[in-house]
Amino acid sequence: MASTRTGRIERNTAETKIAIKVDLDGSGQYDVSTGIGFLDHMVEQFSKHSLIDVSMTVEGDLQVDQHHTTEDSAIALGQALAQALGDKAGIARYGHAYSPMDETLARVALDISGRPYLVWHAGFSQEKLGEWDTELIEHWFHSVAQSAGLTLHVELLYGSNNHHICESIYKGFARAMRIAVERDPRKGDAVPSTKGQLGG
Repeated sequence: MASTRTGRIERNTAETKIAIKVDLDGSGQYDVSTGIGFLDHMVEQFSKHSLIDVSMTVEGDLQVDQHHTTEDSAIALGQALAQALGDKAGIARYGHAYSPMDETLARVALDISGRPYLVWHAGFSQEKLGEWDTELIEHWFHSVAQSAGLTLHVELLYGSNNHHICESIYKGFARAMRIAVERDPRKGDAVPSTKGQLGG
């Protein structure tokens, strides 16, 4: 049976041209090309560990800098996730994960609430990972949370290697999303809120 929980977004501006497709009931298959190698790697990690299939193609104004490509791809990914979730009927809604990677431990907790909010307690001691500006990582999560309607808390509990820190956070986000988007058979088609809807 084909999945009905899919989202497809095309977002074209003077700064970026983006096509994204997601399948919440996938197996972690990905095809990602943003023009920023480390961002590709992180979105691939998100797909692999969330089991959400992600196809993402981005053409951005990298001759200016990486900001627009990072921000707009995150916005479009969040929009695709929100589209795939629909009215969010039957989902677990909440997810959390501890994500260890060697000396690093991150904790991510989220609520697919429809009320976007990011709490970020993490940081980096170097300006770049590969060619990606590390100051854009928090902004990526902020943009995804805003467009997907997530209440998202990200904490670096400890760690020193910047690559490990970033990857630990993305894997934790992926694992938390995997839990939150899963259908809960005890909920049937009920929206997981006493208000009868999520958001607002």
